[in-house]
Amino acid sequence: MLYLLDANTLIRAHADYYPIDRVPEFWEWLMHQAARGAVKMPQEILEEIEGGTAEGDLLVAFLKPPAVRRTLRLQEEPNPEIVENILQLAYGGPDEEALEEIGRDPFLIAYAMVDPVQRTVVSAEVSKPSKMGKNRRVPDACADMNVRCIGPFAFFRELRFATNWKDDA
Repeated sequence: MLYLLDANTLIRAHADYYPIDRVPEFWEWLMHQAARGAVKMPQEILEEIEGGTAEGDLLVAFLKPPAVRRTLRLQEEPNPEIVENILQLAYGGPDEEALEEIGRDPFLIAYAMVDPVQRTVVSAEVSKPSKMGKNRRVPDACADMNVRCIGPFAFFRELRFATNWKDDA
């Protein structure tokens, strides 16, 4: 299984429960999982973190080294037809203004759609099926596209994160 991380997964982990400077074991584990191919982030999602997080933030600094980016980054290009299909079916064919607010979530879902049996989206967003268009949440857009989406804590459990983790590869 390949877990594709939404930006909020790392942002919330650092801000709320696994700060980089306090729980380095989590970040080592995350990089171990990325190195073995179980966890990746599309370039578009990495750019979301860099663009939406304060300069000097520890998360931005963590993601900056080329070795980290190379290990964590999904080495694929998005399929424009799949992205457009997601925009039409899950987001209702948004106009230019709405596209700006939707951000890069359709790319994340598109990468999962390449192999929906072997790929899972991980997002800290909570389902709100009543939200439509530019307010559509990732779990609901994933459901619309038949893509599995789980929250961060389910992801941590499935890959068995523990502060005393050992190399399981």
